[in-house]
Parts: sequence; C-alpha cells; structure tokens
Amino acid sequence: MTTQSEGLVVAHLGKGIAVEVDSQIILCQTLRKLETIVVGDQVLISRSSPDQGRIEQLLPRRSVLQRPGRSDQTRPVAANIDTIFVVLAAEPECDFLLLDQYLAICENGNIDAALIFNKIDLPCADDIEQELQYYQDLGYPLYKVSASRNIGMAELKQVLSRQTSLFAGQSGVGKSSLTKTFLPEMSLKIGRVSEITRHGRHTTTAATLYHLPGGGNLIDSPGVAIFGLAGLTEAQLARGYREFQPFIGQCRFNDCRHVNDKYCAVRAAVENAEIGVNRYRRYLKLREKMPPGHHAKS
Repeated sequence: MTTQSEGLVVAHLGKGIAVEVDSQIILCQTLRKLETIVVGDQVLISRSSPDQGRIEQLLPRRSVLQRPGRSDQTRPVAANIDTIFVVLAAEPECDFLLLDQYLAICENGNIDAALIFNKIDLPCADDIEQELQYYQDLGYPLYKVSASRNIGMAELKQVLSRQTSLFAGQSGVGKSSLTKTFLPEMSLKIGRVSEITRHGRHTTTAATLYHLPGGGNLIDSPGVAIFGLAGLTEAQLARGYREFQPFIGQCRFNDCRHVNDKYCAVRAAVENAEIGVNRYRRYLKLREKMPPGHHAKS
C-alpha cells in the first residue's frame, strides 16, 4: 500500500499542482473525481518519485473563497483563508460598494474581514473618516498604514504572522506595495518553485501561497477583485450586512426583501438611525446588481 503524506497546495503550475510537504515542493497531478483543488487546500498525496506525486484526497476546508465562473456557476479561488484584508486608500477614491461586496462574502463564508487604509500620508476627507469609523463600530478591525513611508506596517506584520491572509481591493490602492513590503523575495520564490518543478514559467493569473518571513501565510491572487457576489442569494446578501442581522428576524414576513416591504424591521432601523443610511443604500444597489435567479427567496 502506498503511503500518503499530508500537504499544502501552494500554486498551480501548468497542468500540475505544487504541493508543499515538509518544506519540499512536490509537483502533483490530481484524481479526476476530486473537486477543484485550489491554493490553501490541505490534501493527501502519494508520491511516484521524490518530487512528483498525485493528489488522492482533499481534506475538509474551513473556508473557501468563490468567484463567478461560466454560466452562473461559481468556482473556488482559494481555501482555508482566515482573514481577507480589504485595502482602501485616500486615493483612488474609496469604493465602499466593492468593500460591502467583500464583507458580504466574508460574512457568509466563515472568513474574517479587516480593513487596511493605505496612503495615510495623503490628506483624507472627513466623510471618508466617518465611513471608516462606521465599519470599526461594526467590529471590523481597521489598520491605517502607509506602505511607501513604512507607517503602521509593524503592527500589521504582527497580525499577519498569526494566520493565512489575502489582500483584496480596487486597483491602485497599493495591494502590490503591501505585498512587496511583507514579501521582499516574492519573485525569487516564484522562480524557485518553477525551477524545483522544472515546469517553466509560473502562471501569475492563479493564486499563490507564500510563507511570510515573520510567520503566517499570504495568498496572492491577482484576479481576486473580480469575484462579484459569487453566487450569494438575496437572503445571504442581507445577512452579509452585519448590522442587519439583529433586525432580519423581526421583519413581519419571512421573505421580506428589505426594500419597500410592509413591516420591515430593517427599513425601520434605517429610519431610526440604527443602521447607516449609506450602507443601506449600497445594499439596495448590490441587490440590483445580483444576477437573475439569485433573487429567489431563501
């Protein structure tokens, strides 16, 4: 009987999957019957040679990040993420609608969420500060940093050292600057993985897992900004707004959409200033953006 080893999926290389077993990279094929294997997955592999093998089993995931695929199907991007850090900045202008999208996905996907406000060396408008304070009041941690001036980075490094993280956010906010600060040898590591597996150029479109020098893992996923609402239903979108949760059960009707429904406790909470009107308006916008079929009651 072939002995199996437990490993961590760190990258997709060509048609192979790079699995780390005891600090060694093994290039693996996967059994057809297994579901899609993604970066961050824990797997059982059997070896056919010292640096090649086959993935035999996918171990249970504690979380999975999905993105929309073809014909309204979602597909996994990365697994076993502890926290998604949504990066915002003084410029470009904060896209709070995108932030709310990420937070709704985290709330429904067993993933913690935190905010990083980058470029604090630039001036910031009062209304942005107020919005950021609102998220802090909801219990989302906020880290104010400047990657270019190295402000606030030591505290963030310590937070990252305890978990598996992923940076998300609109382009231009400084995700790659943050990544380079925490992973100065990133390109060397990619080269090393490709070299070890003798598999040529690493495909940068896929996610890759890196071990941070100070501890913890960082999953770098270039295409992560495009994961939309990733198959959430309307009811899940509402639950993805943390401050709606205490009121949803108080609505008169089980299938309340929290739009203009009668006896809606969420709308009443907005009118009583218990829920921020800006966040509620963004909920309505995201509802409108949902693909047909996701408005089904659930």
